[in-house]
Order: sequence, then structure tokens, then C-alpha cells
Amino acid sequence: MSSEMIEINTADGVAGAYLAKPAEEGRHPGVLFLIDAFGVRPQIKRMADRIAARGYVVLAPNLFYLAGEDPVGEMPDMSAAGDRDAFMQRLLPLMAALTPEAVASDADAYLRCLEAESDGPIAITGYCMGARVGLHIAATHPARVVALGGFHGGRLVTDAPDSPHRSVGSIQAELYLAFADNDQSMTRENIAELERALDEAGVEYRAEVYEGAAHGYTMADTPVYDADAAERHYQELFALLERTTGAPQPAG
Repeated sequence: MSSEMIEINTADGVAGAYLAKPAEEGRHPGVLFLIDAFGVRPQIKRMADRIAARGYVVLAPNLFYLAGEDPVGEMPDMSAAGDRDAFMQRLLPLMAALTPEAVASDADAYLRCLEAESDGPIAITGYCMGARVGLHIAATHPARVVALGGFHGGRLVTDAPDSPHRSVGSIQAELYLAFADNDQSMTRENIAELERALDEAGVEYRAEVYEGAAHGYTMADTPVYDADAAERHYQELFALLERTTGAPQPAG
């Protein structure tokens, strides 16, 4: 496979993005990879590479591009409570800037780029805050997204008027949502409320809680990484991609 950092022109500026593509020629659907709050880093690139190795064109944009090329900076020792808390406080303004309006506008540029680089339908995979961003994109660009895999997503149900669960009525994509266990950013009550909203909207979905897996379980560069849960996530993601985009096809 091949990979490179590219630039995407958005309505508000230029977003850097990691692009990974299969080496072999043929039909390769697109996957928009929506990062967690810790930025586009080696772990994200490794995950994107693994998806690309299955035959997909994967685009992982820097969702925080308006704050700079690398606004997150180097991750601290996430097992040290003081360093972790200070780091998370620094990330809060970056995440707050990802309003539904900003996400919808940027998503148009990301999807256009991926549509030009890939063949066939486009799916989304999102992690932590990326799952929330993915729901907004699936709702605001319903005809362009066939599937969304959301993993250890948080704050998908809030009291805010623009809570993601309030906009699911326009979603046409098939959803697979895999939540972390005992996650205070997405409680069992929150999950039940999201499921009610999806049921009322007639969205095709499956939602599961990965028992014993903490928020962030897919991320091997954090102390909460859970190898079994991470592998389960890949199995479910690849099954979703094959159902909705069709298996990648080699040339000839």
C-alpha cells in the first residue's frame, strides 16, 4: 500500500490529512477515518493502514486544522493523572470548535477529496469524538455516506439542542455503534435514548457495549487499550464495510 500526507482545501482554510491507498489496482471504496481528540499521530496512521490493506482508500483529516498543523502536540504519559488532566483541558477548546455547522462544512471538502481518490461508496469510521462527528456528517450528507462505524463514542446524547441524537432522522447510512463499558460520556441511559431516536427514525443500526472495555479501547498508544476489544472492532468494521460498500475488487 501507499500513504502520504495531503492538503485539502476547505471553505475556511487548508486541512492536512493522512491518505492511505491499496497498492493493487482495482475498485477501492472510500473510508473517512474520523480521529479521536489526540490528533493525527502514528497510532491513527497504523489503524488507517490496516483498513487500507483490506482494499479501501482511507482518509484521516486533521479535524483541528483551524488551530494549526499539529495543535494537539505530543501526548503526555496518559497514566499520570496530573499530566492527563492538563492535556485534556488543553483539548477542550479544540473539540468545542467542532460545531455541527463547522463539521458539515468541512465534511463536504473531506468527502469530495475521498470521492476523487476512491471508487464506489464511502463509509465512515469514527473514534471517541470522531463517532460524534461521524453522526453529524451522516445526518448532513446522507446521500454520500452508506455506513458509519462508531467506536467508544461519547456525548452522542446531551441536553443541547444540537445533540447528535436529535438529527438522526435524515440518516440513510447503516450504523454499527460499539460503546465502552461504564462510560460516563455515554451511559447506558444515553445509549437507550439514542436507540429510541434511531428506532423512531427507522435507521438501520446495531448498538453494543463491549463489556469490560474502557473509553478509548481501540487506541494502542493509551493505557486504556484493550487488544481483544480492538480486534473485535476491526472484525465488526470490516463486516460493515463489506456489507455496505461491497468487497474491494482487484483489476481484471
